[in-house]
This record gives sequence, C-alpha cells and structure tokens, in this order.
Amino acid sequence: MSLAPRLDLRQSQSLVMTPQLQQAIRLLALSNLEVEAFIGEEIERNPLLDSAAPDDDGPTIDREPEPVIGEEPASADALLNGDSGGEAALDVDFAAESFHHDSAADQAGMDGSLGLNGGGSGGMSEDGPDLDAFADTSLSLADHLLHQAGEVLSARDLFIAQHLIDLIDEAGYLTTPVLDIATRLGVPLVAVEDVLETIQTFDPTGVGARDLAECLALQAKEADRYDPCMKRLIENLDLVARGDLGRLKRLCDVDDEDLADMIRELRGYDPKPGCKFGGEAMQAVTPDLFVARRKDGWAIEINAATLPKLLVNRSYYVELSAGPQDKASKAWLSDMLASANWLVKALDQRQRTIIKVASEIVKQQEAFFLHGVAHLKPMTLRQVADAIEMHESTVSRVTSNKYLSCARGLFELKYFFTSAIQAADGGDAVSAEAVKSAIRALIQAEDSKAILSDDTLVDMLNVKGFGIARRTVAKYREAMGIGSSVQRRRQKALEGVG
Repeated sequence: MSLAPRLDLRQSQSLVMTPQLQQAIRLLALSNLEVEAFIGEEIERNPLLDSAAPDDDGPTIDREPEPVIGEEPASADALLNGDSGGEAALDVDFAAESFHHDSAADQAGMDGSLGLNGGGSGGMSEDGPDLDAFADTSLSLADHLLHQAGEVLSARDLFIAQHLIDLIDEAGYLTTPVLDIATRLGVPLVAVEDVLETIQTFDPTGVGARDLAECLALQAKEADRYDPCMKRLIENLDLVARGDLGRLKRLCDVDDEDLADMIRELRGYDPKPGCKFGGEAMQAVTPDLFVARRKDGWAIEINAATLPKLLVNRSYYVELSAGPQDKASKAWLSDMLASANWLVKALDQRQRTIIKVASEIVKQQEAFFLHGVAHLKPMTLRQVADAIEMHESTVSRVTSNKYLSCARGLFELKYFFTSAIQAADGGDAVSAEAVKSAIRALIQAEDSKAILSDDTLVDMLNVKGFGIARRTVAKYREAMGIGSSVQRRRQKALEGVG
C-alpha cells in the first residue's frame, strides 16, 4: 500500500438543502402562534417586511414578486415543483387548490369562527367570554408566604424562612430534607425545624408539609379535629386509598358512623393547598383551523386571527435602490428583497398545505364530525399522504402542534390518527380511540354493586362488535387512568361510607 500523496477525482451525489428550503420545511411544523413569533423576528431583521392586522384593508401581496436584481435564490414554486436545478422538491399540488390570502373571516368581517353562533368551541366572537378575565391575578404562593414571614420573623430566622419558601413547590410541599437545608445554610438543624414549624402555621393551612399525611394533619389540627382516632386514620392513608374499611375501623377503634364522619372530614381537606395561589396564568389553546358544516359539505379555514398579513414594502425598496449605494449595499438589498419574497411564498404554501391535509382528514373522518368519537375510524399518516400525493413526513409536520376547532370541541390533528382494532364480526376495523370511548362509557354506567371485570368488559365489547383481547382492555383502561375492578369496588364502597 502506497503512502505517497496523490490526487483522486470522484463523482458522487448528495442532497443539499438551501436555507430557504429548510425554512419552508420548518414553517410546516410550527403552530400559528409560533409562526406569528417567527414573523415578528423576520420583520425586525428585514426592513422590507411589514405586517398588517388580519382586518386591515391595506394592500395585498402580489402573487408573483418582482424579479430581484442580480442572482436570486430559487423561488418557492420552483423548489416545491422540483424545478430548482437539483434541489429537493417539497410536496404540493396547486392544480386542485383554491386559496386566498384573505380568509372568509376577513372578507365577512368576522374573527375566524366561520360565522357560527356558538357552533364551534374555538370561536372568539366579541360577545363571547374573555378567557383572560378569568386568569388568577393574585400573588404567587412564595410572595404570599414571604409577606407573612416578614411580619413574624427577623434576622437569621427570616433568612432561613426565605430559603425554605424558595424550596416549597407549587402544591405547597417542601420536598428537600431539612437536614440537607441545615447543612447547606450552615445552621443548626433545630433552627431550620423551628422556622419550618412557624411556616406551617401560615396561610394556606397545610403549606410547608413534607408529605400528604403531614399536610392533612396540619389541616386537622387547625380544625381541632386531630384526635387519636383521626391521627391513626391519617397515618394509614394507604388503607383509605384501598378502601379497606374493616381494618381502618379496627385501627382507629371506631364504629361505622364515626369512621364515615372521619372520612367525610378528611375529604374536606385540601391535599394541594398551594395550588390556589400564584403560578403562571393558564393559557387557552388557540385553534389553528376551524371546521364547520355547510349545506354543500364542510368549510375549512385557517385561523387568520393569529396570523398577521405579511407585506413586502416595495416602495421602500425602490426608494433605497434610487439612492447612492456601493456594491455591498446593493447585494444586501437584493438579499433582503429575495428573502422577503421567499417568506411570503413560503407562508402562502404553508397555508395551502395545511388546508389540503386538514381537508383530507375531515373527508376520511367525516363520520366523527357527524356522529362523535364512537365513529372515529383508524387512520395513519401514510393513508393521508397517499390520498393527497404528499410525503408521509410532510403530513407529520403539518399535523404537529396544531389544533382543529369544530362543533364537537377542540382537537389536536394527531388525535385523528389512531391504530386499528379488528371488528369481532369480521367487518371494518375500528379506531382504538372509539374502543377507549366504549370502555369509558361502560365503566361509568356500571352499578356500584356489580363492578365490571376486564373479562366482563371484553364480553360486552365483543357484543358491540369490538374484537379485543383482555390485555388490550387492561392497557386502554390504565391509559385512561381508570383503576381495576378491585380498586373501583373499594372506591365505590368508600364513597358510600363518606
């Protein structure tokens, strides 16, 4: 084998994705709110880009942008159709599509609810409730506790209290061992325990507890109900959870009536006292699509309320081009115009693709939109991709992090893709989600004196036409957070006592 240097000529093929193509693919996977944030960043970076509110009557974007002086990156259409000189094509079919920059909501002066009067859960009419008005504007739990600590503690104790309060989680529990805290702060263990005992007297009652039993015990003491019987009941919460009433009566040395009173009292306590305070305000999920029934089919539209119109400021480009410029300035200006044109086309293509995928989902799952989850059909990404002649990965990106609002509620697009369960009578396969719905309905309707076992559920589901094994029933039941027949029987008994 020769070790001398030499020159070799090799020929190979490779796929190179331009930054513009990568951007177009990345936009597909973003939700409307994420796209809105992305557009804001691009507007700050590119002086030729402007935005307008969805109801603005400003100028619309030209379909075919003006050519850029000098060399310009391949257009979105060229890339999408595979005419970009070797660059990979992005799936699209313009022939059967009819898409407008101005949605139906814009044209009719609506807000994206397709003109439905309460028909869709995602509607955001002016007369509808303002969800932000329900947001909790109170102080956070930490601020509430620090205010109380400042009134009763000082010097070293206040310093320890501030550290302890920082370690209390949103539910109101202290999960860090006090010995570790004392070692970290370099103070005696008894000092930390004394300060923690003071914090446990703060509002809300039960805050600063190290476990559920201590939290409930603090609330029982506050209510002057922490007698020896209640103490033993709280020390055996595992038996309460299992519904072992006979053993609880023996341990607490009480009769049925006293045990029922104690359990009723226990249920009145708050297991997470800190949750009534602070934290971040809950944000409602904003739908990316609206679906509504029409006389001649289904209307599907992008939620324009979350997408500002993107405008290319051509007059500003002409103004800058007319001024004195060096070679670098001209190149930069050309790049900015090319980037702006590309982004407008990429956003337009994103909306076309989302509408196309959503239309096929509605077409294949029309029975769900008409009759409910029991009629949800098994469907895969490949089925949709083959039907609309796109790649499976494109459909996966389109359905990620996007929500659809219809008369039946708000659903993630991924919700409509479920595995198939073979029908017991050899008919068409059914969706796993439909089977879960049937299992939930049967368990909710069961008699407290006749709890349904998994074997019984299998028999009842077979009667309904679902060919399903016992282990599958158990798997679906556990996935829905429903206990076994033994656990449900004990829970029913416990509810009857309480």
